[in-house]
Amino acid sequence: MSRPLPLVLAQAAQRAADDLDGLAADVRRRTAGLPAAPLVVYPELHLGAPAGDATLTPAELPEALAEPLDGPRDRALAELAADLGVWLAPGSVYERGADGRVYNTAPVYSPRGERVAAYRKVFPWRPYETVVPGSEFTVFDLDGVGRVGLSICYDAWFPETTRHLAWMGAELVLNFVLTSGSDRAQETVLARANAIVNQVFVASVNCAAPAGTGRSLLVDPQGTVRSEAAADSDTTLTDVIDLDEVANVRRLGTAALNRPWQQFRPDDQPLALPLYQGRIDPATWAGDPGARTETRRTLGEVRNP
Repeated sequence: MSRPLPLVLAQAAQRAADDLDGLAADVRRRTAGLPAAPLVVYPELHLGAPAGDATLTPAELPEALAEPLDGPRDRALAELAADLGVWLAPGSVYERGADGRVYNTAPVYSPRGERVAAYRKVFPWRPYETVVPGSEFTVFDLDGVGRVGLSICYDAWFPETTRHLAWMGAELVLNFVLTSGSDRAQETVLARANAIVNQVFVASVNCAAPAGTGRSLLVDPQGTVRSEAAADSDTTLTDVIDLDEVANVRRLGTAALNRPWQQFRPDDQPLALPLYQGRIDPATWAGDPGARTETRRTLGEVRNP
């Protein structure tokens, strides 16, 4: 049995927030001749540059570019996904919440032209990023294929993020990135580490120059790098992954040895986690596949012992 998923990872330069026609042309270029209905992924804040000749400081950008999640940008992106017949993860955008505050939010659209998920970055890069943190981890289902989790840049530095997405049933975790510094070297290690310890695919998609340092990569559930951009130039990484590989690795073990999701037995005692004011309960460690029809669980649900 196989569950193939065509992937298009676009290591692209940042574009103006209103350049939706340019984005449409770019998606067409990158998907030409590829299998139908691929998942197309862009970096963090791909639509995050000032429009036209506007000159804004980094601190001014969020307020200037933010709009409600269900605004004109949302409708245009949904129409784009439907017109091209793709699953579109256009990178994150600045979202004006109903509370009036600004979030760094990653939406995803289906080939039917529907927004199927929207994730607010839980761990903004402080003190430099001034957006408000989100409070939920988010996964979504690809019809008949599998489940995908969402994270944004600095989220990858907190192991709780990918672990919780995997617990929610994610088999592929998308990490949208806008990294311009030398710490991209550490992020490529984190992508592999998060894939290994959670036995999931990880796609870490960074922005191209001049805003980003590139080196996007796709890692499989055993930590093997399937493809990687060697530098910071515009690059498209394409692949077809089989999400059944996640179940196989978890069942048979990484390198046929390690099965962390099978670590606990029903009669093991719960392990207290004072850091979280909670615990690991062997009864719920591996998650409940029958309950994974929900696309979200709040952070609070896993803090309670």
